[in-house]
Amino acid sequence: ALPNATLSRQQVQVLCQFFCDRIEDGGAIGGLRKLQSLSRFNKEMAIMTFRALVEHFQDLMIRPHTQRLQILELLNDLMLNHRPALKSLGDEAIVGITDLVSGEKDPRSLMIIFSILQVLMVEWDVAAKAETLFDSAFCYFPITFRPPPDDPYHITAQDLKNRLRGCIAASSHFAPFAFPQLLEKLDSTSPNVKKDVLQTLTACATSYSLAAVSNWSITLWDSLKYEILNVQEEDLAEDSLETLQAIATTLGKDLSSINQTTHLARSLRSITDECKEQLREPQHKKAKPAGQILSSLAATSPIALFLVVKAMVPPLLTLYQDADSIASQKALLEVLVQICNAAVLLDELSGVTRPSADAEQPLTPFKDRLFELFSQVLMSSQSEEVTFRIVALKGLLRLCQVHNYLQSSEIGMIVQYLDEIVLTEDPNGREEVKNEAIQALVEISKSKHQLIMDITFPAFMANLPDHSVPDQNDYIVTLEGLARLSIEKTISDTLVRRLLSKLETVLQHDGQASYAQALFSTIEYVLSRRDLATDSNLSNYHEKIVVVYVCRAALASVGSGPQALIEPDTLEILGRLAGRIIHALDEHKRQSVAVETYTLFTPEETSFNSVIYRQGLSEEHRRTMILSTWMLASVGQAADALYTVADDVNFDSLLNELTRLALVETIPLIRHYVLKQIALLVNRSPTSQGLSVALHVMFNPFQAAQVDPTSSTDVTHVVFWIAKALLLRLAHIREVLDHLLGLLADNSYGSVSARGFALLLAPDEMLSKRYGGNIRLLAKQKVFSICVPRIAADFRAAEANLKPNYLIALSGILKDIPTEVTMTEIATMLPLLLQSLDLPDQAVKAATIESLAVISQESPEAVESHISSLVNRLLQAASKPAENIPRVRFNALRCLQIFPGKIKDSVLLPYRPGIIKGLLPMLDDPKRNVRKMAVECRATWTNMDEPE
Repeated sequence: ALPNATLSRQQVQVLCQFFCDRIEDGGAIGGLRKLQSLSRFNKEMAIMTFRALVEHFQDLMIRPHTQRLQILELLNDLMLNHRPALKSLGDEAIVGITDLVSGEKDPRSLMIIFSILQVLMVEWDVAAKAETLFDSAFCYFPITFRPPPDDPYHITAQDLKNRLRGCIAASSHFAPFAFPQLLEKLDSTSPNVKKDVLQTLTACATSYSLAAVSNWSITLWDSLKYEILNVQEEDLAEDSLETLQAIATTLGKDLSSINQTTHLARSLRSITDECKEQLREPQHKKAKPAGQILSSLAATSPIALFLVVKAMVPPLLTLYQDADSIASQKALLEVLVQICNAAVLLDELSGVTRPSADAEQPLTPFKDRLFELFSQVLMSSQSEEVTFRIVALKGLLRLCQVHNYLQSSEIGMIVQYLDEIVLTEDPNGREEVKNEAIQALVEISKSKHQLIMDITFPAFMANLPDHSVPDQNDYIVTLEGLARLSIEKTISDTLVRRLLSKLETVLQHDGQASYAQALFSTIEYVLSRRDLATDSNLSNYHEKIVVVYVCRAALASVGSGPQALIEPDTLEILGRLAGRIIHALDEHKRQSVAVETYTLFTPEETSFNSVIYRQGLSEEHRRTMILSTWMLASVGQAADALYTVADDVNFDSLLNELTRLALVETIPLIRHYVLKQIALLVNRSPTSQGLSVALHVMFNPFQAAQVDPTSSTDVTHVVFWIAKALLLRLAHIREVLDHLLGLLADNSYGSVSARGFALLLAPDEMLSKRYGGNIRLLAKQKVFSICVPRIAADFRAAEANLKPNYLIALSGILKDIPTEVTMTEIATMLPLLLQSLDLPDQAVKAATIESLAVISQESPEAVESHISSLVNRLLQAASKPAENIPRVRFNALRCLQIFPGKIKDSVLLPYRPGIIKGLLPMLDDPKRNVRKMAVECRATWTNMDEPE
C-alpha cells in the first residue's frame, strides 16, 4: 500500500484527474478509493470525483454487481471522509446520490445505499428535495429478500429492513409521503408486509416531529383501530398497539400541564369515544382489545393517564353497575384493572415528564369505589367464579402498587383478604385463586414487607399445627405460601427462626415424620434462594441446624431422640439442607465438619458409634450413612481432614471398609449412599497411589473388602461406582473400560453390567463440580470414542444370548453424550440402535428412539439407507399400549414426524400410504399426549409434498 505522504498534492491532483477521465475503466474506481484516503486529497478533488461518478452513472450502473458494489463503496468513502465537500454541493449532491443509488438489488450494495441515504436525510437540508429522497428509499419497501443457504455475507432480511426503516423515519419532511403510502400497504394480505408496515409506522411516529405526527394522528388511528379491534393475528395487534403508543408518546412529549386543547388531548378524545362505544357491549369480541388500547395509551405518560382515566373510569363504573351478567362485569372489571396497571407501569418508569407536584393521582377520586368494587368481587363472589375473582384480586394488587395511593391500613386489609384466601379456602377445590393470592402477597412483600411480617406471618404460623394428624396435610399449603413469601432477606430470616421453633415443638410432641420433613424442606427451599456464602447468619445456621439436628438424628438412631428424625425421607431432606449450609462455609470450618463425617457431632459419652469399622448395627443406626454422605459431599476437598481423625484411618482402609459395607448392605437406600461415598473418595483422591488402590478395589472388590463372594450379589454396583469416579477424572480410562466391557460377555454378570453403563456418565448432584468433584471436560468424549467401536465389534462376535447386553450398554452411554459427539460414529451406531428397538426393555427402547430422533434431525442422510426397517420398527413401538409405555409410544411418533422435511421426499413417498394407515390405531391411544402427537404426525405425512 502507498504510504500516506508519498504523493505531493499536485501528484494526487493529476492522478485524480486521470482516474476521473477514465472512470469507466475497470481499475479507475479502485485507484480513486485509494486516493481519497490520502491526506492530500482535498475538497476540490472530492467534488471532481463525485461529479465524475454522477456524469457516468448510467454506464456505471449497468456493470456486474461486484463492480457496482465498488462504485457504491467509493461513494460511501466520500461520504465518510469528505462529507463537507459533498454537503457544499447542496441539491446537486442530493440529486446525484439519488441517481447513483437507484435500481439496486444486491443486498451488500443495499446495505451501503441505505447508510448513505440515512446520512443524507439526517444531515442535509432536504426540505426542497424531500419527495425525491423519500422515493429513492421507499422504492425498496417492503423488503422481500431471502438469503441463500450458506450465505457468506450473513446479511439477513431483518438487517435490510432495519436500515431501510431508518431511512424512511429519518426526516419529518417525509411525513406527507410516508404515512399515506404506508397506510396503503397496510391493506396487504401478507402478514409479513403488514408487520413491516406497522414497525415502520412506529419508527416514524417515534422520530418525526410533534407537528408532523399530529397532522396524521387521527388518520393513523382510523387505520390502526381495524387491526386492533378485529384481531386476526395477535402479533399484528400488538404491533398496532405499539404504533399507537409511539404516536401518543410523541404527542405528549414535554407536556407538563393538563390541557384539553393539546394535540394529545384531541387525539385521545377520538380514541376514547370509540372505546366507549365498544365497551357498551362488554361481551363483544371488540371489548377486550378496546381495553388493551386504553391501557397502552394510558401508560405512555402521566398526562395521557389523566386523560384516559377522566374519560373512561366514570362510564366504566356506570356500565359495571348496569351490567346484567357476571361475564359482562368481568369484562369491564378487566378494563379497570388494565388502567390501574398502566398507572403502576408509569410509576416504574424513570425520566417521564410529570405534571406539577400538586397535581393529584388521577385515580384518587375513584379510590374508595375501586377498593370497594374489587374487594366485594374477591371476597363475596361464589368460589366457582374463579376468573372473575382473579381479575378482582389483580385489581387490588394494582391498587397496592400504585405509588402513594392506598394507606398502610388499606393495604393491610388487602393482605388480610389474601391471607384468608390462602388459609381458609377449600384445599380440594380450584387452586388458581389461591396461587394468585400467594403471588400477590409476594409482590406486596417487595415494598411492604413489614405488613407481611405483622399480618401474614402470625396468621400463617398460627395455622400450623403443633403436631399433625395422620392422613391430614393441610399444613403443606401454609408452608408453600410461607416459602414463596420469603424473597426479602428480612422476611426469610424471620421465617427460618419461626420454622425452627415450630419444628422443635413438633419433635417434642412426637409429631408425624412427614410434618417434620415438610418443615425441613421449607427451610431448605428458603435457604436455596439466598447467597449463603455471604450471609451474616451462616454461622448461626451451621450451629442451630447442621450441628443440632444432625446430632439429634444420630442419637435418635440409637433410641435417644424423636423417631421422626431417623425416617429415611427425613434423613435425606436433612442431609440436603445440611449440605447446602456446609458447602457455603469457609475452608477451615469445612475441615472441622469433615472430621465429624461419621461421628455426626455426637459427644463421646453418648451411645452413638460411627457406622464404619463396626458390624451388627441396626438398620436405623446404618441409616445415618445418609447424613455422612451429604457431609462428605459438601465439605469438598476439605474431606482430607478425615484422615487426621485417627492413625488407622487412611484412604486405603476407608475405601476397603466402605466397599465391605456396600457389599454386605441389604437395604437399597443405605447401600446407594455408601456407594456414593466410595465414588466421592475415589474421585477426590489427591494421589496417584490412591487411584491405583481404587483400581485394584474395582478389579477385586471381594478381596479388598475381605468379604465372602457368596455373601453378596451386588458387586457390580461397587465396580460401576468406582469406575464412574475414575472415568469422570480420566484416570486409568482404558483399563477401566476394558474391564467393564469385558463384563458384558459374562454369563453371570453380563445383564446387570449392561445396565450399569447408564450410571457412568449420568449427572449426579454430589459427584459434581459444585461440590468439588474432579470432573474433566473431555470425559464424555473419551468414554464414547473408546466404547462405541468396541461395543460394535464385540456385538458382532458375541453369542446370540449375550447380544442384548451390548445394545443395552450402548443405550446407557448414548443418553448422556452430546449430539455433536454422537454424530462422529453414526455409521457404527445405527445398525445397533435399530436392533435395540427390538428389545423388550422399555427404558432402553425409549432412550434409543430419542437418539434416533436426534440423528434424524442432525444427519438425515445417514438414516436414508435404513428408512425401511426404521419406519416399521417405529410404527411397532408407537402401537400396542399393553407392551410399550407412553414415553416410548410418544417418542416413536415424534421421531416419525421428523422424517418429512429432513429426509428427501423421494425416499419417503413409497412409505407414506403405509404410515398414514398404520397411524390410525394411535389416534385412539389411552394417553392424550400420544393421541395429539399421532394427529400431528399423520398430518405431517399427509401434507408431505410430492416431488416435482
